[in-house]
Amino acid sequence: MSNLYIGYHFTISPLALGSEILIAELGEKAFESFIETETGISAYVQKELWSTTILEDIYILENPEFTITYSFEEIEQVNWNEEWEKNFEPINVDGKCHVRAPFHEKTTAEFDIIIEPKMSFGTGHHETTHMMIQHLLETDCTDKKTLDMGCGTAILAILAEMKGAQPIDAIDIDNWCYLNSIENAERNNCHHITVYEGDAALLVGKKYDLIIANINRNILINDMQVYVDCLNEKGILFLSGFYTEDIPVISESCLSKGLAYVKQFERNNWVALKFTK
Repeated sequence: MSNLYIGYHFTISPLALGSEILIAELGEKAFESFIETETGISAYVQKELWSTTILEDIYILENPEFTITYSFEEIEQVNWNEEWEKNFEPINVDGKCHVRAPFHEKTTAEFDIIIEPKMSFGTGHHETTHMMIQHLLETDCTDKKTLDMGCGTAILAILAEMKGAQPIDAIDIDNWCYLNSIENAERNNCHHITVYEGDAALLVGKKYDLIIANINRNILINDMQVYVDCLNEKGILFLSGFYTEDIPVISESCLSKGLAYVKQFERNNWVALKFTK
């Protein structure tokens, strides 16, 4: 195979949802690796698989709800570990949970999670993942049957198992996330996580004590009744993937279905809410 790559560097707004959708769409093309940056993503494709029309039919680029600009360049063979090392710094959540790549040194944190994101979304750097980790750190997960919906890299499922949750279902609609979650669960010696590829249709007949859903506003609202139906009495529901201004519509959806508001975290206009049944 060629040692030459074409690297695309995208600047995206809004960042989190836009990055997630763009990665999913580019993953259907010949792009083989993605790196999250402070302003968007970088995506890489081997030159021999590249064409000037490779971005045709990437619908998010034409979506008026997103502002996306990009540049591209030809580069020599990429040392992916070096790229991760440059772009993926370890994450420290309240001194209790560290999220790091395999090439970072082990820390003394109580919960030390090793993640190799590859093409999937959710390195732990994003505000929503950070806040969901905060919620889990405050929660007694012992023997709680848990769902990590829209699991990305399975960071939250892994932390839940480290805190005693079992069994755990981790679900994502994206194939790269599905495969990467399996790898990351194995990498962290998790034995109670089962990963599924799909959406809320997989939840029919399921019951959980703890549901973690870090997706986006529209999907959360659309699937809220399914989550409520799956939640055991006195169960806990964590929701994130939306902005402060979305709190009223998310809360109304939850309260109207019999859930009770408990608390929230806010970080750079992103929110993570906690409800109980």
